[in-house]
Amino acid sequence: MIYLFLAITVLSLFFTLKMRKPILLTVPFATIFVYLIVQIAMVPMGFFETVKFIFSLR
Repeated sequence: MIYLFLAITVLSLFFTLKMRKPILLTVPFATIFVYLIVQIAMVPMGFFETVKFIFSLR
């Protein structure tokens, strides 16, 4: 999975420099955020209970 994120980051950087659109630099962050949401949703508890549990860990 790390290679996928690395590839997305490299492609995003390449297209940012080629097309001169700095908004493309947000793509890697958005992908990691979506991946985080999907992983939380896969937990068998409710979504908000899972989020509360994650943030209550020390």
